[in-house]
Amino acid sequence: MSNRPTKILYTAEATADGGRAGRVRSTDGAVDLKLAPPVEMGGDGAGSNPEQLFAAGYGACFHSALGVVARRARVDVEGSTVTAKVGIGPTGSGGYGLAVELLVALPGVAPEAARELVEQAHQVCPYSNATRGNIDVTLTLV
Repeated sequence: MSNRPTKILYTAEATADGGRAGRVRSTDGAVDLKLAPPVEMGGDGAGSNPEQLFAAGYGACFHSALGVVARRARVDVEGSTVTAKVGIGPTGSGGYGLAVELLVALPGVAPEAARELVEQAHQVCPYSNATRGNIDVTLTLV
């Protein structure tokens, strides 16, 4: 089964210049950020970075997917949160790779039901579908 959209509903557009030590702007002006490498990667950390932006996008998208599957299952996930951790490091082949951990809090949902919802969300989330087979994604209930 393909994960390709049958119809594009929305297209986000952003332009980056200067790489990790530059700036990124969306065409609608909603995003306009200075970028800076984190201290851990030799930068001054005086700006956002691609990993933070990816974590924000993945966390928000996964939380929406969680809401969709919860509504389908008629489960109340009020007060739930998703924290995305995006790590970057050398791959050993001269390049760099990413690893993601999604920490999902589902207060008031029984552990087995929570695990099932998280697994279902992982199947429908566009970010999960885009990364599947490409990077390690760990799902953790907290």
